Amino acid sequence: MSGVCGTSPVSAQRIKKPDWLRVKLPIGESYKSVRNLVDTHKLHTICESGNCPNMGECWGAGTATFMILGNICTRSCGFCAVATGRPHAVDWDEPQRVAEAIHLMKVKHAVITSVDRDDQKDGGSTVWYNTIKAVKALNPGTTLETLIPDFKGEQENIQRIVDAAPEVVSHNVETVERMTRLVRIQAKYWRSMEVLKYLKEKGMRTKSGIMLGLGETKDEVLQTMRDLRANNVDVITLGQYLQPSGKHLPVLRFVHPDEFATYTEAGYEMGFDYVESGPLVRSSYHSERHVFEGIGKKEWLRKKELITG
Repeated sequence: MSGVCGTSPVSAQRIKKPDWLRVKLPIGESYKSVRNLVDTHKLHTICESGNCPNMGECWGAGTATFMILGNICTRSCGFCAVATGRPHAVDWDEPQRVAEAIHLMKVKHAVITSVDRDDQKDGGSTVWYNTIKAVKALNPGTTLETLIPDFKGEQENIQRIVDAAPEVVSHNVETVERMTRLVRIQAKYWRSMEVLKYLKEKGMRTKSGIMLGLGETKDEVLQTMRDLRANNVDVITLGQYLQPSGKHLPVLRFVHPDEFATYTEAGYEMGFDYVESGPLVRSSYHSERHVFEGIGKKEWLRKKELITG
């Protein structure tokens, strides 16, 4: 599949990272505290496994995105830094350890994600259910976002997430329809849309994310946003793709912050309740703001009134 101007994503040369992509280094006592908790409880975080550029900022603020069901994924997406291969056996004690770590961190909002476990008949959804329930039992005042896989679109497994009732359920489409086979390989664009549709029909507050810079066009990004809104997704995140290693898909373009700002504007005009759009935005970035309805749109309208006023 070809990228912009006929450039092949696989053969493209690396381009220089611009000044606006400056990442905060991991420092401070809060960072050390989170580091200690993760190590002590033998937990995995997408912050580390996914080489997240915001790890220093988030851990420094005392927050982390926990990754359950191990740190080896059964899928081999072209963008993801998480290891691919045969996962270890399911750890049935993991849900309680995650709940205890969140309790010790004393966070008001927590994010949990997972690798894909296509090796499991239930896709890992039972561990997901147990984890959400354990977190809520030990942390009744903590709101929770779950960033879930597609579970191959099997409703029985998706329903377990619904039954556990997290405040936000996120599932990322990651890229535009044309590039899905290249970027996500084993995933399907419209299957992801069906997952989000099902979740919304069951009363969940839904969220999805897109990476930019892989060769998609602006029109394709806007169409993806429209497809998500057509399935009543509440929250959308848009961020710059960063190549984890030489084995992964290269960055074909660094998207300027001004272009990200146009997606913010377009997203609110389309009816999204919250739009998080910027070079360093990741799915769980500022996720505590995405829980409550109306906050994002109110902020946008207030800023718009100040500019035009």
